[in-house]
Amino acid sequence: MRYGFIGCGNMGGALAKALRKTTSDILITDRSGKTKALAAELDIQYASAEEIAETCDRIFLAVKPHMMADLLRPLQRVLQARKPLLITMAAGLTMAQIEQMAGGALPVVRIMPNTPVAVGEGMTQYCCNAQVYRQTVQEFLQDMRYSGHLDELEERLIDAASALSGCGPAYMYLFIEALADGAVACGILRLRASAHSWHILPFSGKFHRIFRKNKKEAFTSLPNFLPLTYSASENLGMTVKVSFLSYLIHYFFMDSITHSCFFVLLS
Repeated sequence: MRYGFIGCGNMGGALAKALRKTTSDILITDRSGKTKALAAELDIQYASAEEIAETCDRIFLAVKPHMMADLLRPLQRVLQARKPLLITMAAGLTMAQIEQMAGGALPVVRIMPNTPVAVGEGMTQYCCNAQVYRQTVQEFLQDMRYSGHLDELEERLIDAASALSGCGPAYMYLFIEALADGAVACGILRLRASAHSWHILPFSGKFHRIFRKNKKEAFTSLPNFLPLTYSASENLGMTVKVSFLSYLIHYFFMDSITHSCFFVLLS
């Protein structure tokens, strides 16, 4: 199967890199020509949108939502004649809207990846329309296995899930920086503080997943830990900042910030 990417910014490029571990039969294009360097790096072909529409079996539509209609309009004739699989990652555009922009019924997979796909640890939600065969889905999942995890959802849930795993990493990056800032204020060197912060999230995630069925056991030690940390530090306020951020992440971040994202996206 030949894959094509129409539009290949940060997210499209990350997916292309993951896909390259499975196949070299990939064509990419963009408006500016900046991805020619990526094509050379991955040893894949840089082409035009027209060539991708005419020759590729599976086409990633990796442009911004407001650009989608103008992108697909001149490609409608060839897309309707060939019926390639379209893989859209445009936030807020439904599969039905993609079909309409492409001129009629087509097989469409809608995905919402997040930035960790760049290191093979992404979480990508996906859904398919009725034109997509299950065998095609299984082949697609197999080809994309190096991007991380892929989870099938109903389309009505895609926006909510995007707020969680799509926007969530940005808050995690802020959280990592906040932890490091607090440690630096306590006298720990920046490089060491950052290294400790980077180490926390992936392994805390594994810990939480293991103990999620017994949340009380997993988190009981944190309230008891705070006064010990408080009394052991010369800089009491800053140390409490470091440890208390860890304590609040479950109760405040997940319940408040993420749910706020949901309401913004769904309103």
